[in-house]
Amino acid sequence: MQLPPKVTPRAFARLAEINASHAAPQALRVAVEGGGCSGFQYDIKLEPAAAADDIVLEGAGQKVLIDPVSLPFLENAVIDFTEELIGARFVVENPNASSSCGCGISFSM
Repeated sequence: MQLPPKVTPRAFARLAEINASHAAPQALRVAVEGGGCSGFQYDIKLEPAAAADDIVLEGAGQKVLIDPVSLPFLENAVIDFTEELIGARFVVENPNASSSCGCGISFSM
């Protein structure tokens, strides 16, 4: 059995802030796709609802969605929110990635 990623309280709190300005609550989708400069890349976006086969991680009244194809790539990862000089963004700290590029969106396994 694969363990889903963990979502930090800071990430759930930021998602709650985003949803405070939306009429309908949005879920945060974290997916892994082929491509990017290192072989795989994260696709992080807001969606109105979960698909039937999504894994739904809930906290602070918020939802993070993971599709079953992305789950093996995100096993034991941590989804967080960070604010740095280059900007504020959701990030994935992935112990399965053997390398990643400077942008933090692309990785290899």
